[in-house]
Amino acid sequence: MNIVVMGLGYVGLVTAACLAELGHDVTGIDIDSNRIHLLKEGQMPIYEPGLRELVSKNNIEGRLNFSNSLDENLDKALLIFLAVGTPSDDNGTPDLSAVYKSIDSLIPFIKSHKVFVVKSTVPIGTNAEIKKYLTKKLKTDFDIVSNPEFLKEGTAVQDFMKPDRIVIGTDNIKVSEIMKELYIHLTRNGHPILVMDPVSAETVKYASNLMLALKVSFINEIAMICDVIGADIRRVREGIISDPRIGAQFLYPSIGYGGSCLPKDVQAVNHLCKEKSINALIPRAVLESNDRQSNWFISKISSWFDKEDIKNKTIAIWGTSFKAGTDDVRESPALRVIEGLLKLNVKLRLYDPIALKNTKKCFADSKFANNIYYATSEMDSVKGTNALIVCTEWLQFRNPNFERLASELKDKVIFDGRNLYDPEKLKLFGLSHVGIGIPVSKVKQNSELRAQS
Repeated sequence: MNIVVMGLGYVGLVTAACLAELGHDVTGIDIDSNRIHLLKEGQMPIYEPGLRELVSKNNIEGRLNFSNSLDENLDKALLIFLAVGTPSDDNGTPDLSAVYKSIDSLIPFIKSHKVFVVKSTVPIGTNAEIKKYLTKKLKTDFDIVSNPEFLKEGTAVQDFMKPDRIVIGTDNIKVSEIMKELYIHLTRNGHPILVMDPVSAETVKYASNLMLALKVSFINEIAMICDVIGADIRRVREGIISDPRIGAQFLYPSIGYGGSCLPKDVQAVNHLCKEKSINALIPRAVLESNDRQSNWFISKISSWFDKEDIKNKTIAIWGTSFKAGTDDVRESPALRVIEGLLKLNVKLRLYDPIALKNTKKCFADSKFANNIYYATSEMDSVKGTNALIVCTEWLQFRNPNFERLASELKDKVIFDGRNLYDPEKLKLFGLSHVGIGIPVSKVKQNSELRAQS
């Protein structure tokens, strides 16, 4: 099939590259001329494992092209994927201005039947609104279909090529058959193509992300309880996930969820409930729980030191992306921790394997910018520091040189925001451990411990 993908951000670029890999002829359109230039030069505007190779291969083989212009590309295409960004506005509603701008840019060039595929995450009911809008604007027949994405940053290419399910929202049987043909080669893993009405398809996306956010918030709330009563969240988690009805995914205690999807989508559901006068407790409870999680972690850090003493501390932070495997710092809980500590006048030395460039942009205009040092490695970050905070679960952080850490950290303490480390192992190196829902393991004197061991 001939396909146009409007918007070459995270979702659009992955979608375009993967559809080309399936043998389709795909043209990716973006208004950002610099982004088009980068892609034509083989450079990626985003970091996603495996994406560079996929884009390069299909570009060389002629199935994937990039452009700022629409005319000739649109004439050939049957499917037009709308994959532009829909960031939240101040009240939590997704901003659809980019969606309608992309539609307006398409209208002058549409001379035959097209199928508009809404890939962007949009408020429930948006497909119907776009249909009304196009009915007024277009002189040709068209169809619109909801096709929500379920891509996880860090594994997006694999998620697209080996999906758990494909959701298609349309009331038109012919359109559903076109979409089934598009994706038929992705269903060999036995997972289904689910065809339903557009409103239900839109709701699936939000309901899925609300459930995932709920699981993260749930385990973090249990960890807070464990902190007070002295239970160990690691043991509690083992007992929980052993129940097959519950499972293990997303039940990892942390400093909270972030990224471009979960925060935005939970906010959107909460706004929908307010707008429709639906007294749903869970969406707003999840928002409140996640918002306070980083503050709770900051309070654990500040309470370790005297309130006045923390102002004179220099602390290393490992990980600024919202999770491992991505350079995305949008809504990153690590940034919330950084901001909270900067307000306490703490000096910070930051390191992330991929996301430092985007992190620097976030704090370039901060009045605390001079309190931040961007390190070249994890060990460079801990030089001359009092403590270490781990915010992101990158693989290279999981088994560091603890002996060297112990020699660098003046206050001999690691604040483990991902529960990566065994407190008993840290004790062997004279390091204290403060985790999420784990009884605090405090070591006062390294020399005494060495003598005992």
